[in-house]
Amino acid sequence: MTPSKDSFRSEFPIFRERPRLIYLDSAATSQKPQVVLDAERNYYETFNSNIHRSAHFLAEEATIAYEETRLAAADFIGAHSKHEIVFTRNATESINLVARSFGDAFLDAGDEVLLTLMEHHSNIVPWLQLKERKGIQVNYIDVDPEGRLIFDESKITPRTKLVSISGMSNILGTIPNLKPIIEAAHKVGAKVLVDACQLAVHAPINVQELEADFVVMSAHKMYGPTGVGILYGKKELLDQMPPFMGGGEMIQEVFKDHFTAAEAPHKFEAGTPNIAGIVTMKAALNFLSERRDSFYSHEDELTNYALEKLKTLPYLRLIGPKDMEARGPIISFTMEGVHPHDIAEGLSQKQICIRAGHHCGQILMDRMNLPATARISLAPYNTKEDIDSAIHALEEVYLYFSS
Repeated sequence: MTPSKDSFRSEFPIFRERPRLIYLDSAATSQKPQVVLDAERNYYETFNSNIHRSAHFLAEEATIAYEETRLAAADFIGAHSKHEIVFTRNATESINLVARSFGDAFLDAGDEVLLTLMEHHSNIVPWLQLKERKGIQVNYIDVDPEGRLIFDESKITPRTKLVSISGMSNILGTIPNLKPIIEAAHKVGAKVLVDACQLAVHAPINVQELEADFVVMSAHKMYGPTGVGILYGKKELLDQMPPFMGGGEMIQEVFKDHFTAAEAPHKFEAGTPNIAGIVTMKAALNFLSERRDSFYSHEDELTNYALEKLKTLPYLRLIGPKDMEARGPIISFTMEGVHPHDIAEGLSQKQICIRAGHHCGQILMDRMNLPATARISLAPYNTKEDIDSAIHALEEVYLYFSS
């Protein structure tokens, strides 16, 4: 039975331990529900073992649980097969895997990787490193003053070999229309990677309908554990790509002078992975899947409420879309005469957690002519009362610094 929105908060033990806590930093990492905490404890207490190796019953149980998470991840995003799911440490590693494996194997000097100005550093630096290694070009799609992409098909040319784009900006909350970008890329034979770290927890994703070639996600932003990333890749691409790292588990046979790699996805999972985290991630995926509609509806209501409340403070400047069209529950802002770090510290003194800084988006900050912003990011365990408390605290911060 799906719980009401009033009971969402009760499923997260941290709010029982800290009843005054107002957590508005879920874009950085989400809090964990009881079912996720129970799943990790259950793994360590009842079937802790290494996977894919030993023949004993514990190893078999652990291996089955590990592979069940791969199937759950495939189902969550509508992948054709669980063999299109690769487990990594985080979304950053997933992007680096694609840059190192696909990029090194298939891109040459003069080829273009096309990004946007709203990308997280994790979706910029790996491509700049590829530029240093192979002499590719890295170019960017611009954004308008509200943070919406300025895109037309002319941005993608025959030199474009890969488009790597955020599904939801971690600063602006902007959700770009991915479909025409993916279609334009595929017309010239380019591949597309979608950074879905923010999108995956706030909107449904079906990779077969989207037709993206790669999608990356991070478990800790999806009510799951830290240290687990998910890379989706079309099977035909994963089969062509060389291994990212060498070691145990990723091989079929090893000889003195050469080796043969295992089939995808295992050839990309060298060494002992974060078994506990990956096994636990299944509970997080199930938790989110069972509550998607009610979660999304509650988040939309909260986001609209927060936007309207923030607009009433004349000394705040909202950064990003100011309405609910094509945006998620991430709201950045600045305060006249007050540094974002001071805003965050003022709210922290009242046990209100927000983010302040450049949010790993210095290129976008430069585009907006800003050193930093404060950021509120919402989740189903938030309430309108949380937002009211944050608004009151912002008023007190401004009064303190302006007096």
